[in-house]
Amino acid sequence: MIKITFITPNGERVSAEAAPGTRLLELAQAKGMPLEGTCEGQMACSTCHVIVAKEWFSKLDPASADEEDMLDLAADVARTSRLSCQILLSGALDGLEVRIPGESRDMQRR
Repeated sequence: MIKITFITPNGERVSAEAAPGTRLLELAQAKGMPLEGTCEGQMACSTCHVIVAKEWFSKLDPASADEEDMLDLAADVARTSRLSCQILLSGALDGLEVRIPGESRDMQRR
């Protein structure tokens, strides 16, 4: 199992585990994180935007041009921003830490 830590907008640390091959968005939603993922991982929105801890960012596969375009539409974008639907968990990411931006909204939770 791969261990992940989510940091909520209010600073709470939430630990989670997933099998290799799980998309980060799926794990986040299973743990109740406020990531909507409106487009269901099709890179047609930015509602699953997360900020990856600096020390982990270089361990991710590079973002595609399409992902970069979607991140241009996200709120609170940082240098280490990524779409969680595009992060496939692997053993190399065991211990990954990501922050949920303060502007994150999950319309399904209203």
